[in-house]
Amino acid sequence: MTATARLLIVGPQGSGKGTQGVRIAEALGIPVVSTGDIFRANIKQGTELGQKVTAILDAGDLVPDELTSEIVRDRLSQADAATGFLLDGYPRNTAQVAHLDAFLAEQDASLDAVLLLDVPRDESITRLSLRAVEQGRSDDTEEAIAHRLDIYENETAPIISVYAERGIVDRIDGVGSLDDITARISDALAARGIAQLV
Repeated sequence: MTATARLLIVGPQGSGKGTQGVRIAEALGIPVVSTGDIFRANIKQGTELGQKVTAILDAGDLVPDELTSEIVRDRLSQADAATGFLLDGYPRNTAQVAHLDAFLAEQDASLDAVLLLDVPRDESITRLSLRAVEQGRSDDTEEAIAHRLDIYENETAPIISVYAERGIVDRIDGVGSLDDITARISDALAARGIAQLV
């Protein structure tokens, strides 16, 4: 069993991947690299990147591949990510898969597992609508949610096929209690020789 791992967690918005990602990363002692968190931090700080991202998100669109890949490469080059990381929100399309493959190849590394949280569309919408109210997130309008789920289904879902061909995708039932879902992820990682979380 190894405590280090290079992981990707994937799922539609509202699948709980952010929450599960933090749990996995803490258990394994690796950083979560969440493009959403990086973008939100820049928005909060009012940086130039933050202002660019705000305009893009307010239009209900996603940040361009080149900008996203540059930010992720920079983050993965930091010392705490040298022995492992958990990616959340990247890569989100096949172009970004190619960017990530190229970066990891330079490090003589590759992803160990892709954790796919399966959640029905209506469940995602319910969760996101609730989150919008609880967190007061301006980007979680009904139209924006539907638009982002469409983008996920059209752009992100195809990356699963790419990784499935490599035999590294674990489909996790994303419906149930937080602990149940964490336990399912833990079992999947253990089956790959990665230290159990719980």
